[in-house]
Amino acid sequence: MLALLEYLGSKTGETIRTLDELVRIPTQVPPGENYEKIMDLAASKLEELDFKVEKLIMPRDLFERKNPRLTHLVGERVNICATKDTGADKTLLINTHLDVVPASASWSVPPFECTEKDGHIFGRGVADSKGSVAAFFTVLSAIDELDIKPRYNLNIALTTDEEMGPYSGLCYLADLGKLKADYFLSMDGDSDDITIASNGNVDWQIDVFGKSYHSGSSFLGVNAIEKAVPVMNGLLELKAKVERRRSKVPASMAISQNTGIDTLMPVLNITVINGGVKQNIVPDRCTLKGDRRYIPEEKFSDVCKEMNDAISIVKKKHPDIDLKMSCDNIYAPMLTDMNNPWVQEVKRAADEVTDRDMRCSGTQGSLDVAYAVKVTGLPACCFGIGRGMESNAHADDENIRVDDLVMYTKFLGKLICG
Repeated sequence: MLALLEYLGSKTGETIRTLDELVRIPTQVPPGENYEKIMDLAASKLEELDFKVEKLIMPRDLFERKNPRLTHLVGERVNICATKDTGADKTLLINTHLDVVPASASWSVPPFECTEKDGHIFGRGVADSKGSVAAFFTVLSAIDELDIKPRYNLNIALTTDEEMGPYSGLCYLADLGKLKADYFLSMDGDSDDITIASNGNVDWQIDVFGKSYHSGSSFLGVNAIEKAVPVMNGLLELKAKVERRRSKVPASMAISQNTGIDTLMPVLNITVINGGVKQNIVPDRCTLKGDRRYIPEEKFSDVCKEMNDAISIVKKKHPDIDLKMSCDNIYAPMLTDMNNPWVQEVKRAADEVTDRDMRCSGTQGSLDVAYAVKVTGLPACCFGIGRGMESNAHADDENIRVDDLVMYTKFLGKLICG
């Protein structure tokens, strides 16, 4: 084991070059049109290491049926599943996604190539989550070169569309029965904590209807934007009620240290308002959109009922408001017992390579891993590269520390080989 860790420590340059290869393939979604190119690259690397690789393309009709709001996306929805029988008694499923969020024009470095400076590597997806894939390829190559036998059979699922949801490539592979294993490690996450839980995510939309008219005689129309104001006030009253709740699951270290919030909490957000076409026309529609993140102790059905009840109260006070509401469950919550033997195994490996007592916690965000866990019943946790308050995942100048990239290769080596 010591020889493997020392060897991995000497391969940092190789890992960065592999990461640069991955980052230079722009897999931002929308539109998600370069999935096949990056999956072909990953498949070729895995085939060279004697993995049996399957390219699995989600049929377009299934994709659009499961993701009715994403029919504008282009390109094949490509994923790969790679397996290797090492003769071990147990199988480890390792997954992450290779799609990334778009990059704005405000980056200080080119987003779709790796830039190394001041001990950090910058590039879209280096933290979320191409860095972990590059580290993983380095580990697999080292195991092959040193002729080390892994302690697990390996099932590798590299997937797409996690950044969009609700039905990602990982969900598709779960439904195909391609995620057979005994344990599940997601490399989608940061290295602040070991993530054993996540909030669920409900996307909601409310359309408030009015009547269009010339604004000079606006009293002959019905202003949908004005009618939406009591609706927003009702949602803000519900928001205050919802956000007083707390889960029993510990919050991440970054959240706790920066906010004083010690456990997961639910949130209700109004994030989009669309209404009106011109200053001199009374708007006949105002659309409100947002999300509701719900803790593992809550249920989707209860979230929807609570939203409907709040809107019913608004309509009772303002019977002239005409509206329509919908709630879509994007991802369910995830929760693995932190005392589960698999979680403790991951923690031991992470403790040793980070030289600290790693915290098992939940994330305020939502993960497609939750869907796979629900289908497979596997004990799962997430541990990746990057730092929650530093790496700027989903923001400008996304970055990881070079030292964290090295740490992660050693973590994977220790976990896979024991």
